[in-house]
Amino acid sequence: MTLPVEEIKKAVGAENLLTGEPLSRHTSFHIGGECTIALPRSPEAFAELFSLSKRLGFPVFVLGNGTNVLASDDGWDGLVIKTKGLSKIGINGNTVTAGGGALLSRTAVAAATSGLSGLEFAHGIPGSVGGAVAMNAGAYGGEMSSVVRRTLCITPEGNTLTLSGADHHFGYRHSAVIETPGTVVLETEIELTPGNREDIEETMRALAAKRKASQPLELPSAGSVFKRPQGHFVGAMVQELGLKGRTVGGAQVSEKHAGFIVNVGGATAADVLDLIGIVRSEVQKAFGVCLECEIRPLGLGREEI
Repeated sequence: MTLPVEEIKKAVGAENLLTGEPLSRHTSFHIGGECTIALPRSPEAFAELFSLSKRLGFPVFVLGNGTNVLASDDGWDGLVIKTKGLSKIGINGNTVTAGGGALLSRTAVAAATSGLSGLEFAHGIPGSVGGAVAMNAGAYGGEMSSVVRRTLCITPEGNTLTLSGADHHFGYRHSAVIETPGTVVLETEIELTPGNREDIEETMRALAAKRKASQPLELPSAGSVFKRPQGHFVGAMVQELGLKGRTVGGAQVSEKHAGFIVNVGGATAADVLDLIGIVRSEVQKAFGVCLECEIRPLGLGREEI
């Protein structure tokens, strides 16, 4: 497919369009071939890109910080739209307003610096605020659902949508945002509570140390590969089956945490997919549990992995 590059440049500005750009530079797996990436800087630019895609018939893929994406080695011939341009963070009283493209970790630090408690759990979670809201990201007993109060989105049709409270439809790794694929989080209001800055930062340091000790943060990955099935722990099942360290090409079931697949060097998307298939098959045979993947595919010719 030939993208209307000149039309896209008019929408976002020539300086905000990358052509022939390796997706491996934009995904935490460090995997992926070439694509065209747009970096809109305003809600209006997002709306214009969506309008163009509908009018001219080219596909789009919305990408945050790329921390839960497996991209094709052959790249993708649609338009990747990154939310990086929406990265402002503002604080007013107990409310943090963060752009969908802001890093969640940076948002947590901003809250701590202002003496606001409730976002400590998010300090070590990679990815953007928009992705965290969409997936209801959580760790160490906290979830985005516990702090998010209002979210402004734009739909693939170019319409703005405001979610408040229960409108978010928060569930385990689920929200109203992902119910309509392609929806972009423009900004989110996070309501926190006043606290002692030193205590908040100490909690964040403790959680960061715990994460570093238990997760393979030193190697490229997309975080936990599978959603937690009810009544089971993925890492424990995979470890019991002796799959820790299992390797296909450059992809490996982490030797530190069996719920992660890491890129130990030169891994391809095919390597990761094959290893996911092995883990799924072995867990299904041994435990009768069907594992559901958390990773989003890009350019793999499928909507789910």
